[in-house]
Amino acid sequence: MTPNPTAADRAASSHGVLLVLLSWAPDAPAGIERATAALAVGLTQAGHRPVIATAATQPAGPAPLPGVAIERLDLTGVTFPCNDAVLRHAVTWQDGSLARQIGELITRHCIDTVLFTDALWGLGRLRGHLPRHVRRVLAAHVRPATLDAGPAMARAHHVIVPSAVVRDELATWRSENVTVVPNALLAQPPIAPPGPDRRAELRCGGPIRVLARLGAEKGVAELLEAAAGWDRPFEVALAEAGFEDTTGSQAALLERCQALAARHAHVRLRGALPWKEVLPWLADAAAVIVPSHRETFGLVALEAMSVGTPVIAYRVGNLPALIDPTRYGEHLLVPRDAGPDALHETARTLLVDDILYAATTQAVYRRAMDFDPHRIANLLLEAIS
Repeated sequence: MTPNPTAADRAASSHGVLLVLLSWAPDAPAGIERATAALAVGLTQAGHRPVIATAATQPAGPAPLPGVAIERLDLTGVTFPCNDAVLRHAVTWQDGSLARQIGELITRHCIDTVLFTDALWGLGRLRGHLPRHVRRVLAAHVRPATLDAGPAMARAHHVIVPSAVVRDELATWRSENVTVVPNALLAQPPIAPPGPDRRAELRCGGPIRVLARLGAEKGVAELLEAAAGWDRPFEVALAEAGFEDTTGSQAALLERCQALAARHAHVRLRGALPWKEVLPWLADAAAVIVPSHRETFGLVALEAMSVGTPVIAYRVGNLPALIDPTRYGEHLLVPRDAGPDALHETARTLLVDDILYAATTQAVYRRAMDFDPHRIANLLLEAIS
């Protein structure tokens, strides 16, 4: 008989993992922040010791993620939101200081793995050397800018990516020790999907919803432009992330979306949702549209699926890999060149078919269970061990 592990045994087998993301803050409306939080939660559930290092101002109050330590990095001259050029200049100028701070956190928290969550925003390009016993891992959530990719790829012992789409994009820089580790689902507190009666009510009269950050590639403005003839309540939650393409681009896009929404009585536009409200809001939708022109993973789609809400999207990026295994992808995905009217027509067709709708809600819910944080944390540690 195998004896139960003691507390000392569990401590000896636990890993100290430092997750570095300069813009990380609770309730940030961006996939990389939510994915980082979900991975940290999964590491805690698996008995490890995650620490998130961030340069963003943190709210007062209790720790937002139980069991996860949050540490502030001192980065001078940067105010979020900012663009890549501003951040790259600041990081380059303060490379030595940031490396020293990372080293101090490694010592303080007994870290054996540093996960740089991006080549730039996650400090993967940092020049400083880590102690020899520490694994240096780069998480490439998106294809990095050329200025950052070379140094980050060269210095990483392992590279993890959220999908085969990103792995293929990185092939020109690196092919060895690159492993697909999907993003995990952040569900705190856990939300049960609506029951059959509530689902039937939503199918008949519930709103179609969209959740996105303010980025042109998310396709929300294009969707709003096409909303004139739609006969269903249509609700959009838009929020500003800590990063943007150019200074002021998010504010300009928001102004445009507000003007477009004001043209239609059935369209409602709202601001950011706290993380704890995301899943309930998505659960109370008849369907969710993800109008993105590209998606390296598709976290909003996964979040909607986890509460049994069907997701209609373009067949781009990782979305087919995420949605097609439900066996209902042909009813949920449309070609990118079909445009936003095709997204609406696909949603309408699904909502008028009660049998197809019920089967789809069950299938997407089962598919989402593959992305449990505990499981994804174990996949990460297997990939880098």
